[in-house]
Amino acid sequence: MLSLDPLGPECDSPLDSKDLEEEEGPWGGGSGLPPPGCFHGSWRHDVALDCKGSPEGAEARAWTVYYYSLLQSCLQQAGLPETQDRSQVPRTGCPGAEVTLCILGSPSTFLSLLLEGGVQSPGNMLLCLSPAWLTKVPAPGQPGEAALLVSKAVSFHPGGLTFLDDFVPPRRATYFLAGLGLGPSRGREAAELARDLTCPTGASAELARLLEDRLLTRRLLARQGDVAVPATLAFTYKPPALLRGGDASPGLRLVELNGKEGQETLVKEEVGAFLHSEALGDALQVAMKLSGWRWRGRQAMRLYPRAELGPVVDTVLALLEKLEEEESVLVEAVCPPARLPFPGSPLPGPELALRICAVVCRTQGDKPLLSKVVCSVGRGDRPLRHQSSLPRTLEAALAQCGLGEASQVAVVRQRVKAAAEAALAAVLTLEASLSAEQRGGRQVRTDFLGVDFALTVAGRALTPVALELNGGLCLEACGALEGLWAAPRPGLAAEEAAAAPLVETMLRRSARCLMEGKQLLLLGAGGVSKKFVWEAARDYGLKLHLVDSDPNHFASQLVQTFIHFNITEHQRDEENARVLAELVRARGLQLDGCFSYWDDCLVLTALLCQELGLPCNPPAAMHVAKQKSRTQLHLLCHHGPPWPAPSLYAVPCCPLESEADVDRAVRQVPLPGVMKLEFGAGAVGVRLVEDASQCHEHFSRIARDLQVEADYPGIGLGWGNAMLLMEFIEGTEHDVDLVLFGGRLLAAFVSDNGPTRLPGFTETAACMPTGLAPEQEAQLVQAAFRCCLGCGLLDGVFNVELKLTRAGPRLIEINPRMGGFYLRDWILELYGVDLLLAAAMVACGLRPALPAHPRARGHLVGVMCLVSQHLQALSSTASRETLQALHDQGLLRLNLLEETLVPGEYEEPYCSVACAGPSPAEARLRLLGLCQGLGIDGPHYPVAYFLSHFK
Repeated sequence: MLSLDPLGPECDSPLDSKDLEEEEGPWGGGSGLPPPGCFHGSWRHDVALDCKGSPEGAEARAWTVYYYSLLQSCLQQAGLPETQDRSQVPRTGCPGAEVTLCILGSPSTFLSLLLEGGVQSPGNMLLCLSPAWLTKVPAPGQPGEAALLVSKAVSFHPGGLTFLDDFVPPRRATYFLAGLGLGPSRGREAAELARDLTCPTGASAELARLLEDRLLTRRLLARQGDVAVPATLAFTYKPPALLRGGDASPGLRLVELNGKEGQETLVKEEVGAFLHSEALGDALQVAMKLSGWRWRGRQAMRLYPRAELGPVVDTVLALLEKLEEEESVLVEAVCPPARLPFPGSPLPGPELALRICAVVCRTQGDKPLLSKVVCSVGRGDRPLRHQSSLPRTLEAALAQCGLGEASQVAVVRQRVKAAAEAALAAVLTLEASLSAEQRGGRQVRTDFLGVDFALTVAGRALTPVALELNGGLCLEACGALEGLWAAPRPGLAAEEAAAAPLVETMLRRSARCLMEGKQLLLLGAGGVSKKFVWEAARDYGLKLHLVDSDPNHFASQLVQTFIHFNITEHQRDEENARVLAELVRARGLQLDGCFSYWDDCLVLTALLCQELGLPCNPPAAMHVAKQKSRTQLHLLCHHGPPWPAPSLYAVPCCPLESEADVDRAVRQVPLPGVMKLEFGAGAVGVRLVEDASQCHEHFSRIARDLQVEADYPGIGLGWGNAMLLMEFIEGTEHDVDLVLFGGRLLAAFVSDNGPTRLPGFTETAACMPTGLAPEQEAQLVQAAFRCCLGCGLLDGVFNVELKLTRAGPRLIEINPRMGGFYLRDWILELYGVDLLLAAAMVACGLRPALPAHPRARGHLVGVMCLVSQHLQALSSTASRETLQALHDQGLLRLNLLEETLVPGEYEEPYCSVACAGPSPAEARLRLLGLCQGLGIDGPHYPVAYFLSHFK
């Protein structure tokens, strides 16, 4: 039994007209002054809360002081240090080139979000305690929109450190989230600040008016979200357009009124029919309340026995007199508390009410994700409200009510998860149908939602029933549970914060904001496996200019400028860089950056950036990383300090340019060994060799078959066909994809590879995230990072291939560009991090907006399909059309890597087929079953064996 009103008084007496007086105004707060603070602490009060150039009146100043004291009280109770005032020395920064996440609202509401932001993006999460600390300025070239500038704020850092900062010049917000209930005038100021901004915005008064209309959201959930809601009778006065017409919703009856007087007969008939309807189920009481923006968070709720028709009718008629247009009177069933344990207990526990509060966030691809569930427990005959009951976990709350069986608790959690995520999905669907004006601006989106549920019994099943949507109260409740402030639960620190997915979304949207409209030169278009680049560039608003050797490449029609230029003659890269620089200048291109994800073009790109004065790694570093033997030999010379030195990860090898070099290499490199092309890609031509004769044989074969670029385009033959012999390293193979900026590691993603089909090394299978122990994963990340630094690679997105041996990681090779095959797609799907966008940001000299500790949202396990092994299946049971259809249905994840089914002695994978799952075991079983059904698995390509490493 729950109240929908978090702040209103608990009432079950007949309605008194004084309960509906409107002296407080729609924003609450009565006199306009903050409530008297009950803060006890020794923090300093002589801090500089005034913002230069924006003086505050007495009332506004009182609110600023109140919120500063509230922040200090929250920090104190969380065991965190007092805010340090360093506003005497303003921060300078780089306006327009740095992430700025700005929150305007109550510190207690947003503290968990602020602390999480301080961890994921140190110094970039800012709390403004006053609207006067913010300024809107017209945005050039974007009529009707404004940029939001931050002149003063409290900045958050790891460890809960906070600083009161002034910014000169002001920081430009890349994300703005305002609490819209900050007092009588501040709420309106916050709403105005949030309207029509150029930066991504997480809330607006326009959306809040919709989402806090209980009738509208209840109808929305019942229709689109397939979410259980209380049986409701609504009398709505001149309803808004979104409530007019349409199909009826189960258990929801709307009575449209064009007038408020003379409705006695209609009201009596409708209420009588509702109270006797089967839709109320076992409900013994009904609740009366008002719906509409004007009544948010302040009106009284009335409870009546279901059998008392007269008092219900009288209350409805009294409430109707107070309605304005687009407002409603609601009569709803009070969900009877579930008697737990359930079902069939001979001695049911006391009747306790359970309020479930779920926070759900919008993640990559607009997918809702439940991030936290918080509960409160109270007597079944009294409403439960936010801030008047203690938070606890779902498990603890259900146990308090008598339900402790783990499997039953898991069922309840899954139902809450499904309902909460469906609620946000319904809201996102509604938003997609609204215009920018209806949302409050082009950049306004709902990025998180709080959903309050009652737990009741429906059809002999425990069912969460959605009562209302809110954001701040649920977020605050989650923060209270996560902290349990100064006395955290054992093990709680290991849990993910409720705000973690929200901060990731704020960072992701900030990255888009920083990169929109950036002009980038791209060298090398790539093939079918890089088709995602053009769609992503359009989505991010990037302006791409392409240089490629193929004048008829399909991408030439998808870019701002296409420059046809032979980029395969790598012996002339320095000369070509100068020529290309002149072509760029002649065309008047005003570039923000230049980059490449194509192996052949990496050195040329570095040289061209040097010519144009654009950010990039030194050409010498790219030369070292591009040539495989040079990479290993260079690192072998790095003995440190600091320790462990890169030389510990390098593997002995010997370059091969002639037959004579083979004999010398056999004497220097222990066999068995691995022979590969110096500048190769995709494992083409890589082979295990057992003795000297096999070395000579393989060298002669490559020298004969793979001589020039035309023999096998795209694998680096434009650099020549020199080879190397390196020691064969026993162990499991792994990829580490890194993001570096200024020589600092921003992110690392580790994946596991299955055993290859020796003597070849073409990839067979992969799993992400890694199944290694945390220490082994950390060793791989450090090995990859230190090897990149050892080669001079300080900025960019890099793919490092390693083996994990008994003695630790050993380097296979460094690919000084974004990982190929499926890696970008998998990382985006699992972690919400786009390596393409990160690479583009680094190319523009911008620090990528990435979470400090990204967490995977599931597991992916995949296998490669080869034309030589799967031609029959790929032409029938596993045809491209079949695989694409399964991908579209969400049954598998397809990454197409080649265009045609042409078998050959040397080959790269045709495609990657993967399955997702909540665990590696479940993903692996799904994939194995799929491969068996599609004909991918077989005696000559044993998928079960390739997946055996992932157990």
